[in-house]
Amino acid sequence: MIIPVRCWSCGKPVGHLWEEFVEKTDDRKRNVKETLDTLGLKRYCCRALFMGHVDLQEMVAQFKKF
Repeated sequence: MIIPVRCWSCGKPVGHLWEEFVEKTDDRKRNVKETLDTLGLKRYCCRALFMGHVDLQEMVAQFKKF
Protein backbone atom coordinates (compact mmCIF):
# COMPACT_ATOMS: atom_id res chain seq x y z
CA MET A 1 0.00 0.00 0.00
CA ILE A 2 2.70 2.48 0.96
CA ILE A 3 6.18 2.29 -0.54
CA PRO A 4 8.63 0.90 2.03
CA VAL A 5 11.21 3.26 3.50
CA ARG A 6 14.01 0.80 2.76
CA CYS A 7 14.48 -1.91 0.16
CA TRP A 8 13.46 -5.28 1.54
CA SER A 9 16.52 -7.08 0.18
CA CYS A 10 19.48 -4.76 0.47
CA GLY A 11 18.26 -2.16 2.97
CA LYS A 12 18.98 0.90 0.81
CA PRO A 13 16.73 3.88 1.66
CA VAL A 14 14.30 4.28 -1.26
CA GLY A 15 11.11 5.76 0.21
CA HIS A 16 12.10 9.35 -0.49
CA LEU A 17 12.43 8.62 -4.22
CA TRP A 18 8.85 7.38 -4.78
CA GLU A 19 7.16 10.73 -5.41
CA GLU A 20 9.82 11.79 -7.90
CA PHE A 21 9.51 8.43 -9.67
CA VAL A 22 5.72 8.76 -9.98
CA GLU A 23 6.01 12.37 -11.11
CA LYS A 24 8.46 11.53 -13.89
CA THR A 25 6.76 8.36 -15.13
CA ASP A 26 3.11 9.34 -14.67
CA ASP A 27 2.86 11.36 -17.87
CA ARG A 28 4.76 8.67 -19.82
CA LYS A 29 7.21 11.21 -21.22
CA ARG A 30 10.16 9.35 -19.73
CA ASN A 31 10.95 5.69 -19.89
CA VAL A 32 10.89 3.80 -16.58
CA LYS A 33 14.43 2.52 -17.12
CA GLU A 34 15.78 6.03 -17.68
CA THR A 35 13.95 7.32 -14.61
CA LEU A 36 15.33 4.58 -12.38
CA ASP A 37 18.82 5.28 -13.71
CA THR A 38 18.54 9.01 -12.93
CA LEU A 39 17.28 8.25 -9.42
CA GLY A 40 20.37 6.13 -8.79
CA LEU A 41 18.59 2.78 -8.40
CA LYS A 42 21.08 0.32 -9.87
CA ARG A 43 20.35 -2.85 -7.91
CA TYR A 44 17.70 -5.15 -9.35
CA CYS A 45 15.99 -5.55 -5.97
CA CYS A 46 15.36 -1.81 -5.64
CA ARG A 47 14.25 -1.54 -9.26
CA ALA A 48 11.82 -4.43 -8.81
CA LEU A 49 10.41 -2.77 -5.70
CA PHE A 50 9.55 0.37 -7.67
CA MET A 51 8.27 -1.38 -10.79
CA GLY A 52 6.15 -3.88 -8.88
CA HIS A 53 4.59 -1.47 -6.41
CA VAL A 54 0.87 -0.70 -6.77
CA ASP A 55 -0.29 2.37 -4.90
CA LEU A 56 -3.61 1.39 -3.25
CA GLN A 57 -3.68 4.05 -0.56
CA GLU A 58 -6.44 6.14 -2.16
CA MET A 59 -8.62 3.11 -2.84
CA VAL A 60 -8.30 1.77 0.71
CA ALA A 61 -9.05 5.21 2.17
CA GLN A 62 -12.57 5.05 0.67
CA PHE A 63 -13.65 2.23 2.97
CA LYS A 64 -15.12 2.95 6.36
CA LYS A 65 -13.10 2.03 9.45
CA PHE A 66 -14.74 0.10 12.27
